[in-house]
Amino acid sequence: MERLTALVPMRGRSERVPDKNIRAFGGKPLFYWILTTLRGCPSVDCIYVDTDSPAIKEKIGEFFGSSINTIDRPARLLGEHVSMNRIIEYDISVIEGGTHFLQTHSTNPLLKLSTIEEAARAYRYALKEGHDSLFSVTKRLSRYYDTELRPINHDPSMLERTQDLKPLLEENSNFYIFSRESFRETSSRLGKRPCAFEVEKMEGMDIDDEQDFRLTELALRLRTEQSPLPGVIQK
Repeated sequence: MERLTALVPMRGRSERVPDKNIRAFGGKPLFYWILTTLRGCPSVDCIYVDTDSPAIKEKIGEFFGSSINTIDRPARLLGEHVSMNRIIEYDISVIEGGTHFLQTHSTNPLLKLSTIEEAARAYRYALKEGHDSLFSVTKRLSRYYDTELRPINHDPSMLERTQDLKPLLEENSNFYIFSRESFRETSSRLGKRPCAFEVEKMEGMDIDDEQDFRLTELALRLRTEQSPLPGVIQK
């Protein structure tokens, strides 16, 4: 199978964390970490950043030169409530070549190179097994209730140990791998028959708000005491 084309959408405006994508994180703009990791992945052929922000484009150029491609997001796809599937649809329509795509976010700075490579291998195997896409999940072992306080995965009268509960899988938005064909058939990055790829809880941290930003930056600081960059495999 040919190598993956990586898609990394970045909006300029963020309500909960202002200027999130270019805000300093571990001494670098937030986008620096995932783009550096992707650049080191043997399974990734090229990287495209879709953005509506001249500031983001300028910063990417400062750090990566012409090694990262950029796509200008059209006016019809601007705003907080535009589906990511519509943005992906536009991106793959303007990218020449590329059969298989990996979509991720700058808000996943702890994602490791080794995890992306394992997921790429799992995707290749999944295709042979009849799946058409793969997405990342975090396994949760907790007692969950719906908004009506009805238990979802446990019996309150039994009070089972959390480690014995039936796990739930959280779609953590770390990454999605799919083909041009599967997206064309479904207009969705999940395709018709996706499979899940589990990511370790800390690595799967996603930055949605200020608290996430601070906690994830602390996790990066702790990890870089042992490794200089997320995704770098020590030999």
